[in-house]
Amino acid sequence: MKLTPQEEYGLRCLLQVARQAPCPAVPPVSIERIAELEGIGYEHAAKMMRLLRRGGVVVSTRGAKGGFHLARPADRISVWDALVALDPPLYGEGFCDAFTGQQESCAHANTACELRAVWRFVGSALEAGLSKLTLADLMRGGIPSGTSELQGAVS
Repeated sequence: MKLTPQEEYGLRCLLQVARQAPCPAVPPVSIERIAELEGIGYEHAAKMMRLLRRGGVVVSTRGAKGGFHLARPADRISVWDALVALDPPLYGEGFCDAFTGQQESCAHANTACELRAVWRFVGSALEAGLSKLTLADLMRGGIPSGTSELQGAVS
C-alpha cells in the first residue's frame, strides 16, 4: 500500500499550516505561501486546502490578508482525520463494488465474502494506528510515546 499523491501533498500542505498558522492568534498562511514552501503549483495547493477545509481540518479567512489556520490544535488533529478529508477511507463500504469483474455486481454481494473481512480488518487497523498519530507528532518528527505497536511496525 502507498499514499496517493493527493494524500502526500495534502499532508505536507497541512503541516505547513500547522507550522505557519497553528492558531487564530497568528496571521493565517496563504495558499501562495503554502505552494511556495512546498514547491507545488498554486492550483494544486488550493485543491488540497479546499479538501482539508471541507473535511474540517483547517479553517479559512477571506480577504487580502486571508488564508488558513488549523481548525483545532495540532495535537488534536490525527493523520487519519487529514487522510479522510483528502480521500475517502481506503476500504469503505463500496470498495468491493469496484471489483465486479464482468458482472454487474460483486459475485459475493449476497454471501459472506472472505475478502471483505480482510479489507475491513486492514481498514480498521489503519484507522486505529493513524488515529493515534497527530500533526504534533509529525512536527516533532516521531511516533508518539506509548504506541510501541506502531514503533515496531516502522522500525
